[in-house]
Amino acid sequence: MHTASINICERMGHSQELSEFKLGTMIGCHLCNKSIREISFLLNIPRSTVSGIIAKWKHWEQQQLSHEVSGVSAC
Repeated sequence: MHTASINICERMGHSQELSEFKLGTMIGCHLCNKSIREISFLLNIPRSTVSGIIAKWKHWEQQQLSHEVSGVSAC
């Protein structure tokens, strides 16, 4: 699972200011149904940044799922 988070971080092109921990925490909060406003407040990150990261993560996740279904290697 740790490898997947590294790949997400590399592919999302996040700035140096966001650590892998904050990215993972952000996605974890999203998966636990926290709102963008709540995540922004908890991590002290602008709502626009939280929204953008979650959107990129959803797009990345959809690509991974479509590759798995089609049998194409995701790597």
